[in-house]
Amino acid sequence: MEQIKAYLDQVAAISNQDWDFFTSKLQRRSIPKKDIFLKVNEIENHISFIESGVVRLYIPKENPEKEITFGFSFKDQFVSAYDSFLTQTPSAYQLQALTDTTLLSITYDDLQLVYKTTQIGNLIGRLTAERLFLIKSKREQNLLNLTAEERYINLFKERPELLKVIPLKYISSYIGVTSQALSRIRKRL
Repeated sequence: MEQIKAYLDQVAAISNQDWDFFTSKLQRRSIPKKDIFLKVNEIENHISFIESGVVRLYIPKENPEKEITFGFSFKDQFVSAYDSFLTQTPSAYQLQALTDTTLLSITYDDLQLVYKTTQIGNLIGRLTAERLFLIKSKREQNLLNLTAEERYINLFKERPELLKVIPLKYISSYIGVTSQALSRIRKRL
């Protein structure tokens, strides 16, 4: 709970009463490595804060080699199939723990209650949504403006621990190249 408190304290001061109410709605979930904890066509009912671990967001394909990885979330970040969460409609993609992962999760209904009951709820929700949007926007701009090599370099400047925990096939999909092209990029560097 200390990690999420530190994260939210960066956003705004939270009264003890609001904090106690908010944390009473959080559920700790342990997700084993490689477990898919949201599947295509399921409705996302949680927004979660990652206490530990790495989560991959991806579009599955019949041929696993053709899966499209479009996001990673790490310790001290929020993760969700956020579009499905907001609209309460089926997800078009999946969430998978790449390592043993511990989440602090709140359900859609409980979050709505936090919004209605606390003074800080709406601010936390808005700022969290803004941060998720900025991550998505940055990724889209990188795909449009940078070469695959530049995207690879930037990814590891921002998150050098990636090489240790994320298989290269997911990294190549994330930066938008084949495994062979990623291999050539890595040889050049």
